Amino acid sequence: MSSKGSSRTTSFLLLTLTYLAFISLGLPDSVLGVAWPEIRQTFHLPIEAVGLITLTLTLLSAAASFASGTLVSRFSTGPVILISGLATGSALLLIATAPSFLVLLIAAVPLGIGAGSVDSGLNAYVAKHYSSRHMNWLHSFWGGGATLGPLVMTTALGVGVGWRGGYLWIAGIQLTVAALLFVTLPLWKRHEKDSAQESHNEGAAFGTLSARSTAGYISLLIYLLYVAAEAGVGLWANTLLLDSRRIPTAEAGVWVAAYFGSIMAGRLTMGFLVTKWGNRKSVIGGITLSLIGVGLFALPIVGAGIPAPTALVGLVFMGLGFAPIFPCLMHETPRRFTEKDAPVVIGRQVGAAYLGGALLPGLTGWVMAHTSLEVLSLVVGLAILGVLFFSLYLDRLSPVPKH
Repeated sequence: MSSKGSSRTTSFLLLTLTYLAFISLGLPDSVLGVAWPEIRQTFHLPIEAVGLITLTLTLLSAAASFASGTLVSRFSTGPVILISGLATGSALLLIATAPSFLVLLIAAVPLGIGAGSVDSGLNAYVAKHYSSRHMNWLHSFWGGGATLGPLVMTTALGVGVGWRGGYLWIAGIQLTVAALLFVTLPLWKRHEKDSAQESHNEGAAFGTLSARSTAGYISLLIYLLYVAAEAGVGLWANTLLLDSRRIPTAEAGVWVAAYFGSIMAGRLTMGFLVTKWGNRKSVIGGITLSLIGVGLFALPIVGAGIPAPTALVGLVFMGLGFAPIFPCLMHETPRRFTEKDAPVVIGRQVGAAYLGGALLPGLTGWVMAHTSLEVLSLVVGLAILGVLFFSLYLDRLSPVPKH
């Protein structure tokens, strides 16, 4: 096999492994809510105790993401992802066997650190070495993992192995992926070297901006606002539909599921379209569609007699609009920033995303509790308008590089 053919085979194998890693990354993200009722009974905990776990996971994931760029620059992607994968798998094993709530909190430390490192490290790797098509599909695979997680836990509860068995199964999947990472460890460095040589030969253009530039900080703000909007809808839409609009529980659940499904489906579809449209146009198009969705969802506030499905379709429009924003902005980062600074910026972007998803939806809930549940549309709309303004400003600061 020629060296070029070998390089393509290596690239395909690592891309496949990256997809698997993102599925495994999504698996534990969505199971805690399903498992919590049984965990709470096991340790005789108040319902709000889950907040300590989620806060620990979020803050440590954010901290690890902020640090990942420096770690990857020093040790390269393969070793960092391997250690992170082992950390998450081991943490899930510890959760499955935890004798007390304190041990659960301790396990959240390596789980959060490992998840943040894998998330930012693989985002940076795909942004640099693969097309925007694969970046969109990568995040769609995360959605697949997040969808499978509750199914795995529900199955474990249904067959009688309990929440411990569910976490044990997910730990097994994580550790299997870590084993594959270990076996393929030499390929990561080889692929980075081959890819760098290919980029040099083809005259690939990287950005010129520094991580400490104004653009570097604006990019963080965009991610904080965007994920705040996406997570805010996911967290509060069901409550709004049930308590404010009096939609039946089963119907509300279907529409919220359709929201998450439209994000995943949108990213799958964007994989086929983004090569033609480009990252920047795809982001602006997605923002525009999401704003239309917000408007449709808000219709019952401004007019009587609006049919419920008309407004609920807004959830699907929001999901489809949100789909390209995160991956396309991420993939564009190496085209804005220097080759050295891009991994650092991507790590910070992922960290800002964790913080936005954790802090601002909670603040939105506080505002809703003191005003009206219907204020959700206003808050999400303002956040997306902020994403639009700062995205356009970021595009002005970082013109498309010329080959």
